[in-house]
Amino acid sequence: MNADPGANGGAGPGAPRLHRDPRPYLVHVAVDALIAFCATVFLLWLFGVPFWAMIVIAWVLGFAAAPFTRRWEQRQLDERDASTP
Repeated sequence: MNADPGANGGAGPGAPRLHRDPRPYLVHVAVDALIAFCATVFLLWLFGVPFWAMIVIAWVLGFAAAPFTRRWEQRQLDERDASTP
């Protein structure tokens, strides 16, 4: 039985996977900014940084990390496509 029924578009276990491009750049920015915010909010709060500044810092970190995470996703998609028979 296929471990992930949605992995190949709902097709049967022997069906080839469809090629997919990485998610849009702004999706990576938004997710990376959210992760940066969650990772730094408590520390910044302890130092008394205003909330608006925490949000700006998270967006800056999100824009900085997005090219790397998008490239990482592309490499993983390429490896997945290469391993598909």
